[in-house]
Formats: sequence, structure tokens, C-alpha cells
Amino acid sequence: MALNAVEAIRQLQDRSSSKRRSAAKRLRQLGDPSAGPALLEALKNEVRDSRTWETQYQMTIALGTCGSPSNLPYLRDLVLQRKTLHAVHTAGGDAIVRLSYMEHSHAEAIRWCLSTSNETLAGGALQAVAMLRLVPDQETVTYILDFIKARSPHDGLYFWPAVAAAGWTGQRVQDFLTSCVSGPRSDVAEAATTSLAGNYGTYRPL
Repeated sequence: MALNAVEAIRQLQDRSSSKRRSAAKRLRQLGDPSAGPALLEALKNEVRDSRTWETQYQMTIALGTCGSPSNLPYLRDLVLQRKTLHAVHTAGGDAIVRLSYMEHSHAEAIRWCLSTSNETLAGGALQAVAMLRLVPDQETVTYILDFIKARSPHDGLYFWPAVAAAGWTGQRVQDFLTSCVSGPRSDVAEAATTSLAGNYGTYRPL
């Protein structure tokens, strides 16, 4: 039987990393804001142990669905630290955009993540843009496309913008998707083909 929010919050303190991870996954599904404070405290403890990267990832991602914009300063600081694991950078980018969306500051958050030159963080942010089906202002769309254009077409960072662009408009967007269709990555080409038809693909991050 699936855990309810109260049980999952309690399980965040379990001695077993796998139990803590499954609790975070469950809270991520529930999206219950009452779990936000407990997730934040659990994450602060979890990041002290570099062995539990999968648990740290799930806690960070869950914070993006259960937390509040008040968690943003901690997350921004976390992803800027050298010792922070790559998995947390990905989840952190996702969570930062999600929590910023709550206060309608997601455009600034997207640009901030991409401006750090941390491609793992950028990937997480672009993942959230796609999963939330965000339609940023034209300036932010241009910023994203400029960021992607500077990379090799073999780069996996093309994938989430190709998914997100289903809801974007303009010739630049059409040209981007068309180039993706004929590009070297089959996953990006498939996503772009779906977006050109005006449809969002059914994709789900880990």
C-alpha cells in the first residue's frame, strides 16, 4: 500500500537510504506542501553523505513539488557549491524553476540557471520548463535557443527544449525544431517531430 503524506514524512528519517529515497519519491508524487519543511531538513542532512546521490536527487526533486519559494535561497546556494553532486545539480535546476514558477519569476530563474555555465544545472532547469509546459516570454525563449545553439547537435541538452518548444511560437522556434529533426540524435529528432505537430510528448524524468 502506498504511503500517505504523514507516513512518507516520517520515513524521511529512516536509517535506510533506500527507505528515505522511496519516501521522497512518494512525496514528489503527492506534491503535498505540508511536506516542504520536512523535505528541506532531510535534504540538508542528506547532502552530507556523498554516497546517497540517488536519495539526494529524489529529495531535491520532491522539494520542487512540495516546497515553497522560500526554499529558493538554499537551493541556489546548494547548486553553486563545488561539493554538490551532479545529480543534485540536475534536480536543483528542476526545483528552482518549479518553485520560481509559483511566484511568477521563472523566466529569471531559467536565465540564472543557464548563465551559471553548469550544464547539469541547466539541463534540470530545461527539464522543468518542458514538464511544466512553460511558455516563457520571447526574450527568454531566445536566451534558451542561443544557449542551445552554442552546443554540438550531439549534446543531450537539446532534448528538453525540443520537447518544450511544442508550445512556443516564432520562426526561430520552427527553425530550431526543423534542425533537430534532421540532427544526429534520434531522441531529440523524435521530440522535435512531436513538437512540430503541436503536441507535447509523454516524457517523464527519473
